[in-house]
Amino acid sequence: MKLIIVESPHKSVTIGKFLGKGYKVLASKGHICDLAANGKMGLGVDVENNFAPRYVISKDKESVVKELKNAVAKADEVYLATDPDREGEAIAYHLARVLKLDLSTTKRLEFHEVTKTALSRALENPRTIDLRLVKSQETRRIIDRIMGFRLSNILQKKIKSRSAGRVQSVVLRFVVDREKEIQAFVPVEYWTISGLFSDAKNTVKAELSSYKGKPIKIDNKEQADKIESELPEEFVVSSIKNEIKTREPRPPFITSTLQQEAFSQFHFSTKKTATIAQRLYEGIEINGVPTGLITYMRTDSTRLSDEFKNDAKNFILQNFGSAYLGKAHMQKSTKNVQDAHEAIRPTDVLLTPSKVRDSLNKDEFQLYSLIYERAMASLMSGRKDSITTIQLTGNDYVFSCSGSINVFDGYTKIYGKYEEKESKVQLPSLTQGETLKKDSIEKLQHFTKAPARYNEGKLVKMMQENGIGRPSTYAPTITNLLDHDYIENQKGSLIPTDQGELTVEKLTAYFPKYMDVSYTAQMETNLDEIAEGKIDEQKLLESFWNEFKELYHNAEEKMEKIPPKEVGRNCPKCGAPLVLRKGKYGEFVGCSRYPDCDYIEKPKPEIIEGKVCPKCGKPLVKRSGKKGFFIGCSDYPRCNYMETLDGTPITIEKKEVVIPKDAPLCPRCHTGHLIEKKSRWGKTFIACSNYPKCRYIQKDEKKTKKEK
Repeated sequence: MKLIIVESPHKSVTIGKFLGKGYKVLASKGHICDLAANGKMGLGVDVENNFAPRYVISKDKESVVKELKNAVAKADEVYLATDPDREGEAIAYHLARVLKLDLSTTKRLEFHEVTKTALSRALENPRTIDLRLVKSQETRRIIDRIMGFRLSNILQKKIKSRSAGRVQSVVLRFVVDREKEIQAFVPVEYWTISGLFSDAKNTVKAELSSYKGKPIKIDNKEQADKIESELPEEFVVSSIKNEIKTREPRPPFITSTLQQEAFSQFHFSTKKTATIAQRLYEGIEINGVPTGLITYMRTDSTRLSDEFKNDAKNFILQNFGSAYLGKAHMQKSTKNVQDAHEAIRPTDVLLTPSKVRDSLNKDEFQLYSLIYERAMASLMSGRKDSITTIQLTGNDYVFSCSGSINVFDGYTKIYGKYEEKESKVQLPSLTQGETLKKDSIEKLQHFTKAPARYNEGKLVKMMQENGIGRPSTYAPTITNLLDHDYIENQKGSLIPTDQGELTVEKLTAYFPKYMDVSYTAQMETNLDEIAEGKIDEQKLLESFWNEFKELYHNAEEKMEKIPPKEVGRNCPKCGAPLVLRKGKYGEFVGCSRYPDCDYIEKPKPEIIEGKVCPKCGKPLVKRSGKKGFFIGCSDYPRCNYMETLDGTPITIEKKEVVIPKDAPLCPRCHTGHLIEKKSRWGKTFIACSNYPKCRYIQKDEKKTKKEK
């Protein structure tokens, strides 16, 4: 039996159906190891001994490792087929290390699409684990662990911020700096002038564009009035120009552009786009056959394989004709672009969106259609428009107008629905030198607008353009900033919180180098060069650590500690002032003497006036849960009545509790039985079947040191 180990359980099912008998496919479910959180400073890295990392098997992966070890013992041959990037290479390395596989001979499969053809090709051409990629990932992990743990530690102590990081703090600064621009913005007044002009047959609207051959700028009403008074009653058609303008299609998607476009078209968050793309990559059943629909979705290359280009060329010729056939469109290189992968494209040009529609949900179909049509459009000819520009001149003032008519749709034949609709403006037939009468003049006052706030798509674009982060980190970085309450999403716009602004202020003051975009981009370049064998990782780590620890000691000594805000009441337990604190679930009121006094004030729920519980008659109150706010009985848990904010009762279907015949009685309530339950983290425990009326949980007997 041959064993193939992949990352994702979903992918293992898809590949397993491709291979059939003779193969067993199992999933590691991501990383099985991580740096330990103990040792000096809790880093899991010995900074005094060549930065030796200490890896431990994650607790939630112990059962996975046990299953993999058993499978390896029975296997004739083992293949490691984790994702084709640095994280995937590191996972393969740790699998080999933990499962005691020979690094020099264990076969590593690399494929960029989950299809039978790609898998067969990978099996025919296996390689071994690329240790330079592993070193690059490990160096990144060590630097991120040191910065993340130490910066988070000092921020927590000094200003009660919850986290910081090499990439996330710089991205947070983008949002904070943009907000500062907006707050400091002063609107500037300007005016525009347009007019209606006509002859015996036609009327045309034109905008004032220049005076005496120079672009015109109107700052106030006085200037606009003066210009109006100088305009003659008749204007001459001084210029008529016709040209054909060709608009080429954009390149196929990379991770960042896909996230930007999915946000723009469907308002998908970066996290949602990444999740859906993962499913499309790993495989979905199409007519009963597991099929990977797109290539690997974490990439920053717009390259397309020759095989795909040939298939697409034939498809375009057969379905649209030779006039629609173009060439591959590549984007200009940006900072720190890797070219190991292709662009994101469909795995099969014959799997058109219409053919797979019934197998996908709405979100999957929208994203797949976008990817498919963008990749195909990138190989099609450009759109051609006939542009006519007319200029009207009088007293050295020039009014201009333009009209556009599409003469060939090109790539917009399939991608036009995703682009802004251009209104067709057909200008009247005029002759150069003829005279038009001025019918009316319109003067409009305007004010310049502040720069727009970032949305998730634009923030990803900033990360890509500045060369910080990697395709795999775009979505998690934004998610972390939202989860840590550093930024808020208000109707799609990202706005920094007070805590986010304070965090950037302190980090910029005490760790200016690490808040600089150029430093973060250079670090990405250095990590790339480790993978290419151009830089020694030990020298990079030593240089980073020596500089970092000096800045840290300075911040520890000089950064002002912000005391918690007092709420004006004293602790009923010890008499010390109560203060406002921040925890995992938001703000709460607690004792200022913590940890010596652990008093926490439970917030009083807001009573809904004029409403009582229909079950028990007690007042109804506003509560918050995992899915937002709702209304519930104030006598909870004795009464569990709930309704939505608009008054619709909420019913919860109770799962039938199966009580074994030999289950002992609960020692607390003596009516329920002790049964095995499972927590949300998957851990089993023994508790009373009468929960929540009885909350008894059986504690494990503590083992003595000798027994341990």
